[in-house]
Amino acid sequence: MHVTNKDREILRNLAGRLAEIGTLPVQQEKINLWKALNDLKPVRPMVMVDNIPWHEMDVDGELLLQTEDDFCRYFESRLRRILYAWKHMRADMVVEPVVHIPIAIRGLDYGEQPLPTTGVMGVDIVERTLTTDARNEIVSHHYIDQLATEEDVQKFAVPTIEVDEETTTGAEEMARHIFGGVIDIEMQGYFEAFSPWDDILKWRGAEQMLVDLADRPELMHQIISRYTDTRLSMLDQVEKQGLLGPIRASTSTFNQRVSPCSPSYTDELPTDGFDPKRPRARDSWTHGAAQIFEGVSPAMHQEFELNYAVKWYSRFGLVNYGCCDHLHNKIDLLRQIPNLRKISMSPSANVEIGAEQIGGDFVFSRKPNPAVFITDSWEPDAVERELRDTAEQCARFSCPTEFVMKDISTVLSKPQRLWEWANIAMKVAGGEHV
Repeated sequence: MHVTNKDREILRNLAGRLAEIGTLPVQQEKINLWKALNDLKPVRPMVMVDNIPWHEMDVDGELLLQTEDDFCRYFESRLRRILYAWKHMRADMVVEPVVHIPIAIRGLDYGEQPLPTTGVMGVDIVERTLTTDARNEIVSHHYIDQLATEEDVQKFAVPTIEVDEETTTGAEEMARHIFGGVIDIEMQGYFEAFSPWDDILKWRGAEQMLVDLADRPELMHQIISRYTDTRLSMLDQVEKQGLLGPIRASTSTFNQRVSPCSPSYTDELPTDGFDPKRPRARDSWTHGAAQIFEGVSPAMHQEFELNYAVKWYSRFGLVNYGCCDHLHNKIDLLRQIPNLRKISMSPSANVEIGAEQIGGDFVFSRKPNPAVFITDSWEPDAVERELRDTAEQCARFSCPTEFVMKDISTVLSKPQRLWEWANIAMKVAGGEHV
């Protein structure tokens, strides 16, 4: 691999700007605020923006890639997006003066991306897709059932997980050649999440999966049981090889990343006996969800999701559960999750009921509605009213709160709306705004 002087200089300039921002005193101030929230001693609500439609966000060429080599373009894109977010919609983001280099891990087939579901566990995705905007990664899916019989369930196989040493060493050496003397380099391992029904949905299709929960419960128990055992075996391998989280990280920064969508800084992790060269699951956060169970009863949620998921969550130090499902009517059910710390809910969840049920026991990860960005006319007053209502309801029940604007499919190519949302949210939260 050869990196031209031009590509190297572009990346070093961007990294230098990141390093400068990452050493500002405000970064530690924000870290302390996130620790207070995550440790259930909040100073104020916290605010994040995530899942951004980057294809619509460019302003004055700020996101235009200038490097030529694919390796360089990967890092250039990441650096430019961080710098862009800091400039336009920083909210409570934390910028650390470090560049993460993904470890190449065979058997997972990814760097820092979520666990893929194509062939990794012996089951392939077979689907038809429909794209309406070639620039947008969000597409429509129609999945073909690959787990229709008990025999199909036997397809699940535990992959052998190992580091591709040659690829990893080459990437690290090249990154140090590019960034050395400008910014710190840290090798990035595997961040574990457990959302089995998101994967099973892609193997079966949503309609067939939900029908079989009622009509063929024995088959569904076989699928989730086999899936859970396979993932736990994979976790054993990853943990044994010391591939969890940022490898060779210090105790103070271990696993303090966005997980998911909001920083995971806490004084409760890592736990006693932590070895930065061999992190353990109990030193880490994990995340899980069963969004497709939005429409099932609490009893079915218990039977097919939580009875299996608790085996996973019990391995980890802290748990962030939920995504874009309501859950305000299932808080008592979720209390059995070991080490539960955050509960994430849909924009349409009942805030009052959710805040009352959570109280001060967990963080309410509130997801405001991204549909505000696609109205014919931008209505900042309505945005502020919704955020204030949430803040007031949560304050009424002493419920720790974070606002996470995510799953933004489009801003109608008007990124200024998202910038203004971040400022409004910070105003409501009692923080500074740009």
